[in-house]
Amino acid sequence: MLALGGFSAAEIRLILDTAKSMKEILHRDIKKLPTLRGKSIVTLFYEPSTRTRTSFELAGKYLGADVVNITSSTSSIVKGESLRDTLYTIEAMNVDAIVMRHKAEGAAAYAAKAVKPVIINAGDGAHAHPSQGLLNLFTIEDKKGKLEGLKIAILGDILHSRVARSDIAGMRKMGLNIHVAGPRTLVPRFLLEEGVVVHDRIEDAIEGADVIEVLRIQLERMKGGLFPTTREYARIFGLNKERLSLAKEDVLVLHPGPMNKGWEISPEVAYSINSAIQEEVENGVAVRMALFTLLLTGGATDDKFN
Repeated sequence: MLALGGFSAAEIRLILDTAKSMKEILHRDIKKLPTLRGKSIVTLFYEPSTRTRTSFELAGKYLGADVVNITSSTSSIVKGESLRDTLYTIEAMNVDAIVMRHKAEGAAAYAAKAVKPVIINAGDGAHAHPSQGLLNLFTIEDKKGKLEGLKIAILGDILHSRVARSDIAGMRKMGLNIHVAGPRTLVPRFLLEEGVVVHDRIEDAIEGADVIEVLRIQLERMKGGLFPTTREYARIFGLNKERLSLAKEDVLVLHPGPMNKGWEISPEVAYSINSAIQEEVENGVAVRMALFTLLLTGGATDDKFN
C-alpha cells in the first residue's frame, strides 16, 4: 500500500465499504476482533506523528494483532543504522507488516522491494500519504452521502503536502471536482495537467464548495521565502468565518492536523459545526482497520494492495 495513484475506483470502493463495517466496531463496548490474531505489525516512524501512528497501532490491536512501535529517537537509528539494515532487522523477526513513515520520497517503495513483509506507506516526504487520502474520502462520503460530483476546495501548502497528492489521486478516481488555491509559490503548476482547477484567490476556490480541506503550513519543509509572514498568510489565504460563508451553508471542513490555528485556519472555523476534523481522526482508525484486514487476510486480490 504505497500510493493511491495506481488504484481503480473499484479498489478504493472496496476499502471504503470495508471501513464502514470497521467503524461500527469502534462504537462497541468491547473493541476487539480475532481477525488478525497471530499476526505481527511493526510501526516504523522516522518522523513525529500523533494521529497516524496511534490510529495504526489501535487498528492493529482492535483486530487482535501484536503491534510494536519503533521510532528513530528510541532505536538504533540514532546510532547511525541505515534504513536498509533496520528493515532487514525487522524482517528477521518474522513480522507480517511494516507501517512506515520516512522523510524521503520513495522510502516506502524502496522498503517494499527490500523486504518481504507487507509495507504500508504512512507518509514518505511530500510524496504520498494514502491512508489519509482514504480516510478523507470516507469522511466526506459519511457526511455527505456521496462522493461523485461534489466540489472540494483544497487550500494552502500543496507543494509540501503528501496529503494533497493522495487526496487528488483518490478524489479524481471517485469523481469529485477538485479546486486548489494558495500562494503561487506553494501550488505546483503540474496540477494544471492533472485535471485540477487552480485558483490564485482562495475565495474563488471556496465559492460554492461542498467540502473545504485546509492544509497545514509545513514550515519544517521550507527553506524560507515562500511567503512573507504567517500573519500575512493568514490575512490573504487563511480560512476564516467570512471566507467560509462563500461556500455552501452545509460545507464540510477538513484538516489533516496538526492545525496551526490562526494561520491557515481560524479557531472559530476549526471548532465550528461545519468542522469534521475530529471525525477524521475516528475514521482514520476504521480505514486503517480495513487496510489491515484486506492486506493481511487475503481480502485483497490485486497486487496494488501488496
